[in-house]
Amino acid sequence: MVASLVIGIIFLVAGLGLRYWINRRKFYRRSPMGAEGFSSYESSVFIKLIERVGKWIAYALIIFGLLSLWVYSREKKEKSSPNTEIQNPR
Repeated sequence: MVASLVIGIIFLVAGLGLRYWINRRKFYRRSPMGAEGFSSYESSVFIKLIERVGKWIAYALIIFGLLSLWVYSREKKEKSSPNTEIQNPR
């Protein structure tokens, strides 16, 4: 039960951190005119590809983290509420 909470928090923070880091790199790569500066065409293509893949990985981490937190909340609800079934006497 606690493992899903810890995993959820770790994956959520890692996904948000990865998104922040990628966006920060992209922001600081821009010139005052708004154009991105690369040393060559190849580095431009490679860096943009890696950033695109990194964003998808970050989205997957965030979704997995949120799902783990949801599983934790469901487990906590099930554990805290007693199973009160009323049986019909026959």
